Amino acid sequence: MPSLKDLRNRISSVKSTKKITSAMKMVAASRLRRAQDAAEASRPFAERMNRMLGTLAGSVVGLPGAPRLLAGTGQNRVHLIVVVTSNRGLCGGLNSSTARNTRMLIRELQEDGKEVKVLCVGRKGRDQLKRDHNALILDTIEDFGRRGVTYEEAEAVSEKVLDMFEAGEFDVCTVVYNRFRSAISQIVTRQQLIPFPVPKTANENELAAEDGNPGAVYEFEPSEEGILDELLPLNVKTQIFRAMTENYASEQGARMTAMDNASRNAGEMIDDLTLEYNRARQAMITKELIEIISGAEAL
Repeated sequence: MPSLKDLRNRISSVKSTKKITSAMKMVAASRLRRAQDAAEASRPFAERMNRMLGTLAGSVVGLPGAPRLLAGTGQNRVHLIVVVTSNRGLCGGLNSSTARNTRMLIRELQEDGKEVKVLCVGRKGRDQLKRDHNALILDTIEDFGRRGVTYEEAEAVSEKVLDMFEAGEFDVCTVVYNRFRSAISQIVTRQQLIPFPVPKTANENELAAEDGNPGAVYEFEPSEEGILDELLPLNVKTQIFRAMTENYASEQGARMTAMDNASRNAGEMIDDLTLEYNRARQAMITKELIEIISGAEAL
């Protein structure tokens, strides 16, 4: 049975831990609101751009003059996976879920005979993937998200991906990240960036139908190819920015929930240890009283 001193030290240690977890919960909660607003603000533009490009690309894909970001390299041999995680831990199973999903994707591609390369955006993704796939990791980008994710930080990641594609280092690029749903729910998401995935239902009338005029005919100036040449690189940057903002909001929500659970568990542990301490103290006092009474009766 632990001594009273050991129990006091344990209670003091747990109280200190509870103060830390409570402070981290408050910090995460204050950052969550801004991160959630940023993630929700990036969704409409990214989704609308995807739909618009899908409609526009439907009439161009397969033609000789199609942009390279749309047509691809003509092969499906080398796959680049951009894994977006956090730089810090203590956010529950957020990064573990992303790493587990990435391992599954790597295994699926390798079973199909594909070559896989990994670009880690965030230190925690690298730390978990290097145990099994260290040889596949090309680089790790850690300098982001100190005060929220900015477009410039996402643009730097996008430029690296686009430069690798222009250099012929991969054929297909997929980003894996956590999409924010709520503070207690984050969804691991895979999204193909390069080549741009054209929906099977894309056609010229889809954009007109969305605008409420299904009989409209659109003429483009410059041509569809010229517009796509400008917008496809911008779309890669937009989708990576969205992935990073969604993952940052997911990180803050997961950390707030994890620290709240940790604080509650610490409180319950303090109650249990205090009860054990009081019982041990009472037992010791009772034992001393019995020894005093027994000694007095012996005299």
